[in-house]
Amino acid sequence: MAEQVKVDEVADAMYTMIKDSMGLKKWKATDLTKAVLELFGDRCDKPLAKLAIRQLIESEKCVYTYFGGSYIEI
Repeated sequence: MAEQVKVDEVADAMYTMIKDSMGLKKWKATDLTKAVLELFGDRCDKPLAKLAIRQLIESEKCVYTYFGGSYIEI
């Protein structure tokens, strides 16, 4: 098995995805998790992705918004 990526790397990748698609797409937490699992393959898992989302929210780089569903935005 390949070495697992660090939470910071996953959080940075998520932030980049959100920033690059700002105004075009709203990201749900599950969609963001699926995207990084696809990006990093077996080097990332769901618990690591959840920690990365938590890090983005707690550091106030991103916020949860609600518009008929919960989304993560900058």
